[in-house]
Amino acid sequence: MLHHGAMKPKALLSWSSGKDSAFALHEVQRAGELEIVGLLTTVNQEFARVAMHAVRVELLRRQAEAARLPLAIVEIPWPCPNGAYEAAVGETLRSARGEGVTHVVFGDLFLADIRSYREAQLAPLGLTPVFPLWQRDTRALAHTMIDSGVSARLTCVDPRALDRRFAGRAFDRALLDELPPTVDPCGENGEFHTFVTHGPMLSRPIEIRVGEVVVREGFVFADLV
Repeated sequence: MLHHGAMKPKALLSWSSGKDSAFALHEVQRAGELEIVGLLTTVNQEFARVAMHAVRVELLRRQAEAARLPLAIVEIPWPCPNGAYEAAVGETLRSARGEGVTHVVFGDLFLADIRSYREAQLAPLGLTPVFPLWQRDTRALAHTMIDSGVSARLTCVDPRALDRRFAGRAFDRALLDELPPTVDPCGENGEFHTFVTHGPMLSRPIEIRVGEVVVREGFVFADLV
């Protein structure tokens, strides 16, 4: 047992339901310097789906159960002006701060503007952002994820960057080989978003099948059920 003075700082993890946030969770758990006490996800009120990834809330809850972590859902309106998003997230973070959380972990890879946005959002709340995957080579990282046992499905594809036939595909070596060279292997520029079904951070696999593929607001979504 750790004596009282050696308690690890408590952290929330920003959970999108995709591979990057899942792998960030794995890396933090492996390093053992922070105690992850919960997952934080923004959910679109209108559709009851994870923002951008468009994953159904029931699947999100199953992931959190498999990760054995409580889930803090931040409901955001649709359409969602930035102010509304910041207020909703801020409120959840403030109450976490009140419960002793000092850090928030993000799965961001290399977009500097997103990183500074997060730092600016957390600073007034006295919370420290942590970026365990920051600036790792995304091709190597994609292979490391797959080697570690991560399986994921592409739930959202930006057809301006990637052919819509990729929607619903497994994130695996075959997919990485087929991606055009203009597409980041981890989809960090928004080319695609994923939903994690297996991995070292989940105590059991999430069973899914791919339902219909629809186009909404210029993006192609594969519904996972």
